[in-house]
Amino acid sequence: MTDQHDVSITGVDTHAHIFSQHLPMASQRRYSPDYDADVSQYLAHLDRCGLSHGVLVQPSFLGTDNSYMLSALRQHGERLRGTAVVAPDIDDASLDVLGEAGVVGIRLNLVGKTLDDYSAAHWQHLFTRLAHRGWSVEIQRTLADLDAVVPAILASNVAVVIDHFGLPEGGALDVTRREHRWFLDLLGESNLWVKLSATYRSGLSVDQARTSIDALCHGAGHAERLVWGSDWPHTRFEHQTDYASQFALGETLMPDPALRRKVMIDNPARLFMIDVRENHQC
Repeated sequence: MTDQHDVSITGVDTHAHIFSQHLPMASQRRYSPDYDADVSQYLAHLDRCGLSHGVLVQPSFLGTDNSYMLSALRQHGERLRGTAVVAPDIDDASLDVLGEAGVVGIRLNLVGKTLDDYSAAHWQHLFTRLAHRGWSVEIQRTLADLDAVVPAILASNVAVVIDHFGLPEGGALDVTRREHRWFLDLLGESNLWVKLSATYRSGLSVDQARTSIDALCHGAGHAERLVWGSDWPHTRFEHQTDYASQFALGETLMPDPALRRKVMIDNPARLFMIDVRENHQC
């Protein structure tokens, strides 16, 4: 992995995808892009918004072939980290290859899928190996189903990252709702992180997103494990939003500079192993 000691952190976008429409696609997929989203475009977005670092997330439609993302990480290791998609029986040598390129976690996109038993031995073996590396497991699934997934994975002592506010259905995260209470309680006492990203995927209004952030920060005391992501290039929502709009929304949702610094700099630096030398307010 490229040494980053001379790169200061002005802000981290923790959720973006790169791909080419001409790459081999996974046989079982919910989406097929008809355009390219390459790393040069992504870095240009970071530059325009004054962000120093980004985390690339392997798109599910590319399956476990992470080679396109790995190529970008190897070219721009001073600015980028990666979250890969892997088979549960991946060996340590293959994990080493991913880690050397800049991968610091794996992703389970479980939307539309039958849930597996993540307490099973083969899954726990993988999660334990990831925990020893200091990596994380990112999960995309609606909030109503997370109680069937998250506790078993946390039992391995690996960090768990929940995509897109947890994809709550029916409005904002609310401490008075039983189906949200367990999640907020768990956030306060475990190695569980939440990405403040893609409000459009769960239909959250600005007010609902603010209410959700308040519940995460105050109801669960969770401001130390929140991170922000653009979700670029906003697959399936490309015509509804863009990078600049999502960055501006993040600033709107986090007007407090202290909170914004935690979410945009300090927290993602810890989670994604980005060396902090000279922090500047983003």
